[in-house]
Amino acid sequence: MEPITLAQEAVKILDKKKAQNIKLIGIEDISSLANYFLLANGTSSTHVKALADEVEYQLKQKNIVPDHVEGYRSHSWVLMDYGAVVIHIFTQDARDFYDLDRLWKDGEQVDISGLLTAD
Repeated sequence: MEPITLAQEAVKILDKKKAQNIKLIGIEDISSLANYFLLANGTSSTHVKALADEVEYQLKQKNIVPDHVEGYRSHSWVLMDYGAVVIHIFTQDARDFYDLDRLWKDGEQVDISGLLTAD
């Protein structure tokens, strides 16, 4: 699956599970870490874990598995590394503290408005 397609699929999965403040940042022009960073918030540590579980489950149904997952025990930030796409799911406090939005502000802000359901 192409990186942008994988990222868009993850956006839809997170949106359906009520993730908040979903943001997709293209970083391939400024970093060799990945092509895209996907950032999202859960409303609690339980919600963060549920979001990560759902992304992993839904993508596994399409035979896509992460290279690495970190943070299930932290209860505030789960990082899911799918190679070209790295997914960060935070509590709001952790997102504010680590401020990846600011750190990667030079990346391309990908328009995902067409992928999100209107609430």
